[in-house]
Amino acid sequence: MAHIIRSKLMLLSLKYANRVAPRIFVPSKYQRLCFHTSGILDVKGKELLMPSLSPTMETGTIVKWFKKEGDTLNPGDAIADIQTDKAIVTMEFDDEGVLAKIIIPEGTKDIKVGTLIALTVEADEDWKTVEMPDKPVEPPKAAAPPPVETSPAVKVEPPPPGQQNIPMPALSPTMTTGTIVKWLKQEGDEIQPGDALADIQTDKAIMTFELEEEGVLAKILVPEGSEVKIGQLIAITVEKGMDWKQAVIPTLTDTPVTPSSAQPTAPVDTKPPSEQVYGLAVKRLLEEYDLNSDSIKGTGRTNRLLKSDVLAYIQTHNVKKVTLKSVLTAPKTDKARSPSPTITSVPPSRSSPYKDIEISNIRAVIAKRLTESKKAIPHSYAVIDIIIDKLIELRGKLKTEDINVSVNDFVTKAVAHALLECPDVNTLYQDGQVVRVPKVDVCVAVATPTGLITPIVFDTVTKGLADISKNIRELADKARNGKLKPHEFQGGTFTISNLGMFGVKEFSAIINPPQTAILAVGSGLEELDSSLAKITKMRVKLSYDRRAIDEDQAANFLAILKAMLEDPALLIAGKTQALRYKRDAY
Repeated sequence: MAHIIRSKLMLLSLKYANRVAPRIFVPSKYQRLCFHTSGILDVKGKELLMPSLSPTMETGTIVKWFKKEGDTLNPGDAIADIQTDKAIVTMEFDDEGVLAKIIIPEGTKDIKVGTLIALTVEADEDWKTVEMPDKPVEPPKAAAPPPVETSPAVKVEPPPPGQQNIPMPALSPTMTTGTIVKWLKQEGDEIQPGDALADIQTDKAIMTFELEEEGVLAKILVPEGSEVKIGQLIAITVEKGMDWKQAVIPTLTDTPVTPSSAQPTAPVDTKPPSEQVYGLAVKRLLEEYDLNSDSIKGTGRTNRLLKSDVLAYIQTHNVKKVTLKSVLTAPKTDKARSPSPTITSVPPSRSSPYKDIEISNIRAVIAKRLTESKKAIPHSYAVIDIIIDKLIELRGKLKTEDINVSVNDFVTKAVAHALLECPDVNTLYQDGQVVRVPKVDVCVAVATPTGLITPIVFDTVTKGLADISKNIRELADKARNGKLKPHEFQGGTFTISNLGMFGVKEFSAIINPPQTAILAVGSGLEELDSSLAKITKMRVKLSYDRRAIDEDQAANFLAILKAMLEDPALLIAGKTQALRYKRDAY
C-alpha cells in the first residue's frame, strides 16, 4: 500500500511541478559527467587539430580559412589552406557539423602537428555556446633568432585587403631552396588562373610556377638568378581594378642569395681599438690599402664600418693599393747568430690555375639521399651473367626495318616482365612495412649536366619495345633540358642504372628509397665459352633491401631476367608464361 501511495505522489509532482530550465553553469570537470545540450550546459566542441599533410611535415602555416565561425560543414568541404614543408595543401572536413570557434588565426606560422586549431559542434547544437578548452591554446611563436647584424630576422606583416604575397613554393619533396631562372610576367601584367608566373630551378629540374587565382602582378621582389629559401616572398599580386603601383611592399624580407655575388661572412668576436665594428671583407680592404679604420667614418648601424664606406674613402682620396709580396726572407746574420725569418702575409695569386665549381642542388640532394640510403638500408647483392648474342642479332634485324631500339630498351622490357612474375621484388618499404605495388613503373637513370635523375616509364609491361624506346628518349631529353614535371620523376617501383655504354663491366648501385631494389647493368664483353666459341656476355648486379626481399626471391627475379634476355623473341611475342618452364633450369 505504501508503495502505491509513493508512486501516485511522484506522478502528481511530475505533472504539476513547474518546469524551470534556467541556464546552469557547471565547472568543466563536472560537465563531462553530464549530458551536454545547448539549452542547459555549454556545448562541448569537437577538437580540430593541425593535420599531418605530408610524410615529413612537423609544422604548418594556416594561409587562409575558407569557413567562418557559424558556417555549416559537410563531408569533403575545404576548411583551410595550410602551408606544409612541401606545398600549400587544402585541408578538408570528413564529417558534418558547424565551425564553432577558430582558435589559430590566418598567417600563424610554425604550428606543430597535433595542435588544436579550431572547434566544431554538431549541426543541431548552439555553436555560440561552445566550451573552450581548460587550458587556452596560444598560437605557437617562432623562436627569435640571435641578434646577428648580417642575418636580419624575417618578419612579414599580413598583406592589406586585395593584396596577396607570393612565397617561394615547394615544387619537389626535397626542395629547400629555389632559383628564379626567368620571370614569365612583368610588373603590371594581368594574371589568369593557371598562368605561368616564373621558371624556377629546384633540386631536381627547372619547373614552371603557376598561379591559381586571377589578379595583377604588382611587384617582383626577387630578381632573376637569385636563390631563395622556401616560403620567402618573391612577388606581390593585387586584385584586378586596384592600382598595382600602390602595392604595399613588406618592410623586412630575406635577402636573395645570388651565386655570383654571395660572399661568406663570419661574425667578428673582437672589436678594433677604434670601437668600430666591421667584417672580414672590410678588414681585408683596410689591409690591402694600408688604411686605419679611425680615419673612416662608418655609416652602418651602431657605428658599423661598411665595405661601401671604405670604397668611397679610397675613391675620394685616390688611395693606391699596397703591393704585398710573398716573401720568406732571412736577414743577413753572422754564423754565430741563428737566422730569424720574417714572414709577410700575401693574398692568393689572381692567376690561380684552379677553378671552384659550385655544387648544384641536384648533386647535393643526390649525395644526401645516397648517404642516407647506404646507412639506413641493409644492402644485399646478387650477380648473374647473361649471354646477349641473340639479343644483338635481333636488334640488328629490327634496325634493318627502321626500328631503332637499344640494349637498355630490351633490359627495361625484360625487367618489367620479371617484376610482373616476381611481385615480391616490385615493392616499396614504407613506415616499417613492405608494400606491394600493383603496377610496374620502371625508373631509368639519366645523366644530366647538373646530376643524375630517374624519370619513370609508367605501366612498362603494357608497352612494346618501340614505345619504351621512344618514351625513354623523350624523358631523357626533358631531363637534360630541365623540363621534367614532378610526376615524371617522383615515384616508380624499380630502378635501372646502365653504365654499359661507358665500358663499365660491373658496378654496385645504391637503392633509391622507398624502392627495395635497383639493377646495375654492365657492358657486353666478348669471351670464349668452353667450346672456344665467341660469345657476348653482359653482367648485371641486383642490389636489394634485405628487409623486404629474400635471397631466393632475388635469384628468381634474375633467373627470369636472364631467360628473357637470352631469348628476346619472348619479349617481342609477350609470352611471359613460357618463362615458368625455363625458370626451373636455373
